[in-house]
Amino acid sequence: MSEPALSREYEVTATLIRLADTLVEDFDLLDVLDELANDCVRLLGVTAAGLLLAGPGKELHVVAASSERTRLLELFQLQRDEGPCLDCYRTGQSVSVPDLEAQSAAWPAFAEAALMTGYRAVHAVPMRLRQQVIGGLNLFGAEVGAMTKPARRLAQALADMATITILQERALRESEEVAAQLQVALVSRVVLEQAKGVLAERGELNMDDAFQVLRKYARDHNQRLQDVSRGIVQGTVDATVVLASRRRTPHA
Repeated sequence: MSEPALSREYEVTATLIRLADTLVEDFDLLDVLDELANDCVRLLGVTAAGLLLAGPGKELHVVAASSERTRLLELFQLQRDEGPCLDCYRTGQSVSVPDLEAQSAAWPAFAEAALMTGYRAVHAVPMRLRQQVIGGLNLFGAEVGAMTKPARRLAQALADMATITILQERALRESEEVAAQLQVALVSRVVLEQAKGVLAERGELNMDDAFQVLRKYARDHNQRLQDVSRGIVQGTVDATVVLASRRRTPHA
């Protein structure tokens, strides 16, 4: 194997390893995607690259680009809602445009803007895991011509690794949010039990009746149960006042 081939193989391997490392290490997702856009230019023989990613409402956003003019072109196609990159996202299939001028009728506004920017070929690769499509990796060429089969395979491999990285990050974030919500719920429950204890002792009530008094006071005053409970425990809500509210309860 020649030295240039070995060098390129090393760069490809290093890029894939770096993407894989993000699955087990803390990382800056935007920095990873920006670096990936530049990796695509270096490894795939394209002029520029950009990444579109779907937000919670499925709307696409430009999250990375190898150059400012590429970023602006990506924004333009989002604003005009046309382009091979959008077709790629919507269908979940690669879209190859080796001669953009010859195929401009399919996306007239995008084609005109891309040609003015200096791009004459586009290849869009879906960022997809099984049936879930989360965005697209878009590759632009300054010359007319199709990408080679090995280059297309590598582009899809890079897009697949980026997709796994993004989904991993989302899952971790959602997991942390759920854990934080659970922790809040657990702490609130402890405080509620403490407040019930205070009311039960001062009002000579059992714990069930103490809870009914606590809940009635919270509802009557349009407050959250956990806020009233915290106030009783911290002394900012007078337990005597809360207990007095049960006298206005018909079945008390």
